[in-house]
Amino acid sequence: MRLQPLSPILLTILFTSLSFAHAHGEEACPRPAVGSEVQEPADLRSVNGVLNVQLTVTNSAQPDGSVRYCYTDEHGHESPNLRVHPGDTVVIHLKNEQSDLRHEMDKGMHMHHAGASSPPCASGIMSPVSTNLHFHGLTVPPVCHQDDVLKTSIQPGDKAFEYRFRIPEDEAPGLYWYHPHIHGFSKEQLLGGASGALIVEGIEDTRREVAGLPERVFVIRDQDLMNPKAPPAKSEPVVPKFMIDRDGDAANTGTGFGMPAKDLSINYVPVPYPDYPPATIRVKPGEKQLWRVLNASALTYLNIEVLINRVPQPLGLIAMDGVPLRGGVDWQNHFGVPPGARVEFVVQGPPAGTTGLLVTKSVDTGPGGENDPNRMLAQIVPEANAPEPVSHLQESPGPPSADARPWLGDVQPVRERHLYFSEKLADPNDPTSAVEFYLTVDGQTPKMFDMNDPDPNIVAQQGTVEDWIIENRTNELHAFHIHQLHFLLLDYNGRAVSEDFLRDTVNVPYSSGRLLTYPSVRVRMDFRDPNSVGTFPYHCHLLEHEDKGMMGTIQVLPGATAKQNIVVEKSCLQCKKDTISANNK
Repeated sequence: MRLQPLSPILLTILFTSLSFAHAHGEEACPRPAVGSEVQEPADLRSVNGVLNVQLTVTNSAQPDGSVRYCYTDEHGHESPNLRVHPGDTVVIHLKNEQSDLRHEMDKGMHMHHAGASSPPCASGIMSPVSTNLHFHGLTVPPVCHQDDVLKTSIQPGDKAFEYRFRIPEDEAPGLYWYHPHIHGFSKEQLLGGASGALIVEGIEDTRREVAGLPERVFVIRDQDLMNPKAPPAKSEPVVPKFMIDRDGDAANTGTGFGMPAKDLSINYVPVPYPDYPPATIRVKPGEKQLWRVLNASALTYLNIEVLINRVPQPLGLIAMDGVPLRGGVDWQNHFGVPPGARVEFVVQGPPAGTTGLLVTKSVDTGPGGENDPNRMLAQIVPEANAPEPVSHLQESPGPPSADARPWLGDVQPVRERHLYFSEKLADPNDPTSAVEFYLTVDGQTPKMFDMNDPDPNIVAQQGTVEDWIIENRTNELHAFHIHQLHFLLLDYNGRAVSEDFLRDTVNVPYSSGRLLTYPSVRVRMDFRDPNSVGTFPYHCHLLEHEDKGMMGTIQVLPGATAKQNIVVEKSCLQCKKDTISANNK
């Protein structure tokens, strides 16, 4: 059971001691060695309906020039799991103890309308040492002290900032996460490790197939290459062509091999190029477990698979992006997981005497994308005396929570919108030369997202449902994400999809330039929840793209009782869009 919160005096002493250690060269964000056993993040659990946590965000310069970032709680746990129940109150006291390690405060800073002396709720300062928190996937209002990332910004030297919000009673049980959302610097901070898991308990109530199972939380992060000058492993085939994009990352080879754009880690255990020495996961032979896997990467797509004797094993999908499947367990042999997405699945440990492998297979990110090759993440070692997982699901599940709203797929949308990804290339003949990134509403002018622009790109109304068609007019894969809500994938690249779960992040396939139409997805956006009222962003969750402008904002207005003017947009290949206006009483 978690200890009671520290008193204000002890909290001040703790923050002072952390600052002293940071200033005197001690490693503020220690990390495991290559090949280590994967350790579980510490669990911080709500007590009597309240989760009260002190978090300090710190950065630390490394000898190779990279910077680590981490969250540390009052007991020294790094990036702890936050465990809550629907209806709980979450209170987080966030202290910014970062140092300006790269002296970039005066260059590249993004400023909102308010000045640097403004309080955190209005400052809008986006700098290398600014911080805030985004609670990815939660249906929490986009307002200060809850889940606002457009104006809220906490600076070093500010007093501890209080986040206080309530987990909705109808929040789906599953895996969510927290991370900073400082526009222009999100990529750097997530590459440095600033992320952690948040679990809404009760998944066994909805999916009784997992009742009583031990559970594991695995956070996959990416980071700058530890061995950027190393040649590929001798076991790999020779890659005929090797390109570097404008940001210095390895471009997609199209082979499944070669230098990756970034190294990966699992619960901070690094698995570096070129040999990918795996981390170790110990399990009891043949034991079934629920694995909750979060892709907290800034740039890297995952294609998760478990191998035993090189044979892909059945994995029972339970939930995607924090939302349990409505039907039974969906057995698959691999899961595509874009940056920001989560999968929760049942896996069975290898039999005694046989070692399994957790791997990520290559992902085709397109001619303009980064290289995400085949690689190992961890060896799965069966041992009779393997440590018992810290957390187990309840043996006797409670009654499943009833959804008061009709299934999203059964609700008629009030309108259809069209958005598209596009890029500006420095060299039109070089697909890796993108310098500006756009996410545009059809009919508007493509432009990089501007923090100073007070006008939202889209205005919607709470209580309604909309269909969005999102095109990709670039030659690299993008991952669409929207804050505050989930959506239903209806159509992927022109083909109908029948999914019985919701997402908050989805891949949009890249354009090869050989088709008459651009690749696209159709998603059904759900604005029925009152917590969605407010202004919040949608963006590509490759944070390099988001930082360089591939983002927009939507304002959701409170539901109206008077007539609503509904505009339905139709599109076809041989005609211009017709706009049909109708009154809906």
